[in-house]
Amino acid sequence: MKASNIAIAFLVLATVFLMIFPLPAFMMDVLLIINISISLMVLLFSLYIHETLEFSVFPTLLLFITLFRLALNLSSTRLILGNSGDAGQVIKTFGNVVIGGNLVVGVVVFLIIMVIQFLVITKGAERVAEVAARFTLDAMPGKQMAIDADLNSGIIDENQARERRAAIQAEADFNAAMDGASKFVKGDAIAGVIITLINIIGGLIIGYTTGVASPVRTFTLATIGDGLVSQIPALLVSTASGIIVTRSGSGNTSFGEEVSGQITSQPNVIMMAGILLAVVALIPGLPKPLMWLYAAVLIAVGIMIRSRGKRADAQLAEAESERRSQERRKPESVLDSIAVELFELNVGYGLIPLIDESRGGDLVKRLGMVRRQCALDPGILMPAFHLRDHMNLGANAYSILIKGVEVAHGEVMADYLLALNTGDVEGEISGIQTVDPTFGTPALWIPKSERENAELFGYTTVDPPSVITTHLTEVIKRHAHELLTRQQVQQLVDNVKRTQPALVDEVIPKMFSLGELQKVLAGLLEEDIPIRDIATILETLGDFGNLTRDPETLIEYVRVALKRMISKRFAPDGKAHVLTLDPELEQAIADATKQTERGSYLAMEPTALQNVFNRFKALVESVTNRGNSPIVLTSPVVRKQFRKISEQLSPDIVVMSYNELEPDVDVFAEGVVKL
Repeated sequence: MKASNIAIAFLVLATVFLMIFPLPAFMMDVLLIINISISLMVLLFSLYIHETLEFSVFPTLLLFITLFRLALNLSSTRLILGNSGDAGQVIKTFGNVVIGGNLVVGVVVFLIIMVIQFLVITKGAERVAEVAARFTLDAMPGKQMAIDADLNSGIIDENQARERRAAIQAEADFNAAMDGASKFVKGDAIAGVIITLINIIGGLIIGYTTGVASPVRTFTLATIGDGLVSQIPALLVSTASGIIVTRSGSGNTSFGEEVSGQITSQPNVIMMAGILLAVVALIPGLPKPLMWLYAAVLIAVGIMIRSRGKRADAQLAEAESERRSQERRKPESVLDSIAVELFELNVGYGLIPLIDESRGGDLVKRLGMVRRQCALDPGILMPAFHLRDHMNLGANAYSILIKGVEVAHGEVMADYLLALNTGDVEGEISGIQTVDPTFGTPALWIPKSERENAELFGYTTVDPPSVITTHLTEVIKRHAHELLTRQQVQQLVDNVKRTQPALVDEVIPKMFSLGELQKVLAGLLEEDIPIRDIATILETLGDFGNLTRDPETLIEYVRVALKRMISKRFAPDGKAHVLTLDPELEQAIADATKQTERGSYLAMEPTALQNVFNRFKALVESVTNRGNSPIVLTSPVVRKQFRKISEQLSPDIVVMSYNELEPDVDVFAEGVVKL
């Protein structure tokens, strides 16, 4: 057990014993001086802290200080009433200073101090603490969402997000504790008034019954001295409490630095105050010399601060100029020029308002949402998008690049809406003819004022940022296998290792390297299979890693392990319209499959392959014309090879093996692909 814990426990118990055992007058002087010292330190500490959480122990400390002060009040009351008003030199001195030669003036001064303590500082601090606690708790969900948004957009990492969440929780706990601790201060002020009345009334009764000389002056002097020696420290602590709950600074400066920095930031205000004070001094009857002296001081201080600010600005400008000249003198680095970004979005100058948040643009925030969606489906950790304006593009054009090469482009009109024909349009609207850049369907650019009419006619309206982000999402989905890097794979593995370290240690790197795992994950992504369930994928690799290391074979094993997700993804309504392969065709494909070190390939006669492709194309068109999306079912042995045939017709055609289909899916046979 630490010595500090033992000391705190001893002090708390000693404070309680003060209420029970009587103290000599000398010991009372010592404890009262300690009480004043503690209160001064608390006040000074509240002025020097940079953040309120630096003094997070204050609510609990406030309870101990209040308990200590009440124990001293009880002990001093015992001395005043039981020792003919003699409660020590400290109480006597405080009473003489306030009362002086006039008892009435002393009592009035003491009452005013009590009013200031109870009605002004304590009441205000209590209200501020209550409001701060309420607003802090109300703002917690918004702050948590902001942290999640920064985390998803890549601005912060998991550790920083965890630290921010802990800081928010600590802030909420502190404000809630301050709300309760302010009740201690209020109760202490009320107790001080009651104890003062008890001391005066009890002292007068004892004085008149025991024959004490001048009982009114004797007991009133001791009571007011006792009240002051307890209420002045209480006033200091209450002020410290008010300072802490009203702090709303930048978080990296103390209270004194904030005051001096903010007041001196406007020297013109200080000079104007001096000028107005000099004008007010012209009113007859006011002390003109004194007021003009103050006015001259204010004007001089304002001029001095302004000249100092100009010198500081000049020094900053000179330093910035020197920095820029040094940058120009540095040899040009070609490393930045040859760096290739994984994913880029270039926009024309006409689309800059979509990026500029000061002009209402929210494209940057939407890109953060795209990254979050990529983490959920298909399960890759996209880095922050490299977004920039490109002068070689048209005003309304944008282009999407992967590893420095354009893979898609489009055009949007920043001040218009894209109206898409849903097939149930009941009227015609006027607009600029265009094509949806994502899906290539006919569309119209219409003014924003026509949005209501277009939707009434059955059109779907989309704003330009949504058009771009939808296009981005589709591009990422189609090229996800190219965007998966070894670094991303390492991050995914590390994420699983936090919860399942035994699984990761068994598979990576003992059985498979990161590169081999990357090939398996990329193969899944290439066929639109999400890789979010990394744990299941690693378990499957661990089960079959001793049998084969061929990526294509391992992918088939993993697909079977993920069959529930695959069935739900490609047959979401529990129905599958399928095309099957003739057994002779499957056998021909199996016989023509050749295995090499770089994978397998199909060595089939070109004429036979063309016949298969034509028959397959006709069947797909027939099923599609009936409004259904066909799924090709094959045996696991030939699934991968037939996938290579189908993607020549369309990369979106789903090819599954029988082992990947859940038993509860209703299968509707639409045709057989024959040799």
